[in-house]
Amino acid sequence: MKSVMLVETMANMGLIYFVFLIGLEMDISIIKRSGKKTVLISLAGMVVPFLVAICLSSLISNTDESINQVSCVLYLGIVLSVTAFPVLARMLVELKLVNTDLGKLALSTSLINDVCAWMLLAIAIAVSEEIISAWVSLWVLLSNLVFLSFSFIIVRPTMLWLIEKTPEGKPFSEFQLCIVLTGVLISAFITDVLGTHCIFGAFVYGLVIPKGPLGAAIIEKLEDFVSGLLLPLFYAISGLKTDINLISGASTWTFILSVISLTFLGKIAGTLLVSNMLQIPNRDGVVLGLLMNAKGIIEIIVLNVGRDQKVHHSISHLI
Repeated sequence: MKSVMLVETMANMGLIYFVFLIGLEMDISIIKRSGKKTVLISLAGMVVPFLVAICLSSLISNTDESINQVSCVLYLGIVLSVTAFPVLARMLVELKLVNTDLGKLALSTSLINDVCAWMLLAIAIAVSEEIISAWVSLWVLLSNLVFLSFSFIIVRPTMLWLIEKTPEGKPFSEFQLCIVLTGVLISAFITDVLGTHCIFGAFVYGLVIPKGPLGAAIIEKLEDFVSGLLLPLFYAISGLKTDINLISGASTWTFILSVISLTFLGKIAGTLLVSNMLQIPNRDGVVLGLLMNAKGIIEIIVLNVGRDQKVHHSISHLI
C-alpha cells in the first residue's frame, strides 16, 4: 500500500509538471491575433459534444441521484469537446502542415479550445465542491480570478525582468531555473488551497512565462524527465483505478460506441458548418474537423479530477 502511495505521489508530481509544460508551450498571443473566424470554429466544435454530455449526464443522474448534474455536464462536456493541443501540434509537424494556412488555423483554434476547457474545468471544480453552497463556489471562483490576475500582473513581469537581466546568448543558471521550477509547485499548492485543483495553478504558471529563451531552457531541462519517467507513472495509476470489467454486455458496448461516434461526428459537423459559413472549402472544413478530434492526456486528467470529486460515473470514465 505504501509503495502505491509513493508511486501515486510521483505520478502527481509528474502530472503537475506536465501540465505546466502544456501551458508553457502555448503562445497566448495567438489568441489576441485570432480573428472572429478562429473563435467561431472553436466554439462550434464544442457545442455538439456538450449536447451529448447533457444527454449522457441525464442518463447517469437517473441511475445515481447523488451526482451533481451541473458538474457532471461540465466535466463530460470538457472531455468530449476538448482538442489536445500538444497532440495536434505534433501531428501537424509530422504531417508537414504546421506552416500551412490550414495548420495555423487548426493550431489557433485548438489553443482557444484548450484555454476554454481549462477555464471551464476551474468552474466545474468550484461548482462540484462537497460543501454545497453558492457562496463557497463564488469564493473559489473569485479567489482563483485573483490568483489569475496576480500571475499575469506580477509574475509575468518578474519573468520578463529575469530574462532582461540575463545577457543575450548566455544560458540561464541552474539557480535561476530552480527558482522558476519551484514556482510551479507553489502555484499548484495555492490553487489547491483555494479550492481548485493543483493542475490549474501549474497550467496558469506555464502560461505566464514568456515564450523565448527561458521557456526553451525549461523545456530542454524538464521535458524528457517528465514525459519519459514521471508521466508513465500517471498512466499506470490511472489504469489501476480503471475497472475494465464494467464494460459487459452488448448494451454497454452499444452505448459507449454511440457516445464516441456522436461526439466524433458532431465535432466534424459543427466545424464544417461554420467553415461553410466562413467560405472555407468543404475539404478543408472536414480536415479541420478531423484535426479537432485529436485527443490525449488532457481528457484523462479531467476525468481523473472528476472521479476524485465524485461527479461522474465509472462508465463515463471508460468512455
